[in-house]
Amino acid sequence: MIRLARTAVVAVALSTAGACVSPEDDPSNVKDLRVLAISIEPPELMADDCASALSSRAIYTSEVTLTALIADPKGNDRQLRYELLACADPTDRNCSDAGDRTVLANGLTPAGELALQIRPGALTLSSGTPLLQRVVDIDDFHGFGGIRMPLVLHLFRGNERIYAQKLMVFNCRMFPEMTANTNPVIPGLRENGNPWGADALMTLQGSGRFNLSPEDFTNLEESYVVPGFDLTPVHLRESWKLSWHTDLGTISPTETGGVDLGGQESRQMVEWKPSGGPEQDVDFWVVARDGRGGESWLKRRAHYSP
Repeated sequence: MIRLARTAVVAVALSTAGACVSPEDDPSNVKDLRVLAISIEPPELMADDCASALSSRAIYTSEVTLTALIADPKGNDRQLRYELLACADPTDRNCSDAGDRTVLANGLTPAGELALQIRPGALTLSSGTPLLQRVVDIDDFHGFGGIRMPLVLHLFRGNERIYAQKLMVFNCRMFPEMTANTNPVIPGLRENGNPWGADALMTLQGSGRFNLSPEDFTNLEESYVVPGFDLTPVHLRESWKLSWHTDLGTISPTETGGVDLGGQESRQMVEWKPSGGPEQDVDFWVVARDGRGGESWLKRRAHYSP
């Protein structure tokens, strides 16, 4: 018998004016303002039991750290306005329904990493309804398998606007073996088999093959348990997906990892193809997603000459 389990879904959805990825663009090439990833630490808040009332689960009001990875290669260190929104409906990618949203933070930020301390589980709508309860009320599963609250980062400057959505996961321990998720952490990166440290400025030259690969992280992919629809435990294991980005040239494939329908994992290796141009520094970003809400990234810089 096949058991179905509801697992966490994370989305970074972009809606922009003048900063979008059109069909003819390569998503690995970062040429304008973009949110590449959003991480929450911890990525999941898990109550000790599922029998207690939602309002009594104190861990749900814990503080978490939301960090957004913002790229703006043509911005010249400009300041961007931002607001962080929370809303009830995951299909509302812009948190556009004023009655179902609230503002967590706003201000100015440059590109790079924007880190915010927030308590999304403690939010209340203007109607007086706890936002978390509203999320459960409109969820088709009514919180079974985890509650997913949409958090939306809105970046804007002039006529440029970006909305990036991240789902904050709240869960409860239905079985003793269930544990809260942790973020995936890529242990390192290699270029043509050579270690590429975080503080190293790699020198790359010419148009030859530049193969990039992560250090092996197989033993870091977590086993976890979720409830099946027949209320029995379903044992699963993560298979991380990596997305690859650069501000010069392209990376192929743009995404690696994960498991296909035949159960085969894709090879975690890509090729960077420079697009010529003058001698310059090049940024690379590698984002890891574990498929159930966990997310993190590596950044590396190289000096390239044609």
